[in-house]
Amino acid sequence: MTWTWFHRLASPPYIYTLAARLTPWFAWPAGLLIVAGLWGGLVLAPPDYQQGDGFRIIYVHAPSAWMSLMVYTTMAIAAAVGLIWRIKVAHAVAASCAPIGASFTFAALVTGALWGQPMWGTYWEWDPRLTSELILLFLYLGYMGLRTALEDTQRADRASGVLAVVGVVNVPIIHYSVTWWNSLHQAPSVMALAKPKMAASMLVPLLMMLLGFTLFFGAILLVRLRGEVLSRERSASWIREVVSA
Repeated sequence: MTWTWFHRLASPPYIYTLAARLTPWFAWPAGLLIVAGLWGGLVLAPPDYQQGDGFRIIYVHAPSAWMSLMVYTTMAIAAAVGLIWRIKVAHAVAASCAPIGASFTFAALVTGALWGQPMWGTYWEWDPRLTSELILLFLYLGYMGLRTALEDTQRADRASGVLAVVGVVNVPIIHYSVTWWNSLHQAPSVMALAKPKMAASMLVPLLMMLLGFTLFFGAILLVRLRGEVLSRERSASWIREVVSA
């Protein structure tokens, strides 16, 4: 068994070039899926029998909430790889994830509040899922703040990496909060594909949005990763070769 591929991914010049090549393969499908998902969800899907057209915010809220967890998990895994194997590119991936994940988390909280007002009569309730999602936003902000506060890149990588790994315990808490505690949120229904509780005309656009948001994250991550690598390797000789090419 060879680990050549692993060492290649740990090379800043290789990952910089690879990210540039892969970005369009994520960006174009993401755009098409999001446009198609929004059209299907906002225009073609029938109104919900209880919520009417108000339910349509799910096509932004659910993908944003899903991505807030997925991005943090990706960030924590990358941070763990960086801490264990001392791979600088892994820390660059984690650092690139944080602003994206914070944006998704903020979007999930805002759209959730807008959805909750007509459903629960209030924009905010200290519901277990809402509270743990807010904690997730603070973890993202804390990670970014810690990196900003420490001028030495290696110290920032280590300190923020530890925070990311420790904070990942919040991810299953968010996911299972509706089953572990009494919650205003309903139990998971979208992922129950064997017996989905949503009509196909509503479910298919939502799945398209979920996939579209996932690919969108991939595209933005690759763009940010290239910028992060450039910032970290700005004094390296290969950077000058890339710029002059």
